[in-house]
Amino acid sequence: MMMNMWLVIFLMFLFGNMIFVSKHKHLLIVLLSLEFMVLSIFFFLMMYLMMLDYNMYMLMVFLVFSVCEGALGLSILVSMIRTHGNDYFQSYNLI
Repeated sequence: MMMNMWLVIFLMFLFGNMIFVSKHKHLLIVLLSLEFMVLSIFFFLMMYLMMLDYNMYMLMVFLVFSVCEGALGLSILVSMIRTHGNDYFQSYNLI
């Protein structure tokens, strides 16, 4: 049972990385893949801390930082859509 959970967590992180690397046309897809990777890291930390019988305070700190990261990503997405009108990476001059 535990090996299946570790495998699911690893596959979640792997799929999130594959989507992050391959789908870079829209900013929203990139942000969703980053959040999917953060969710898999959260599950990994939860399983690891439960296996060691530690307190879950570190998970709360991790959740606070992941929520701040998500809010920052959404605010960047909204400001880019307001200024450029879409979320395509090809329409931005990043240099």
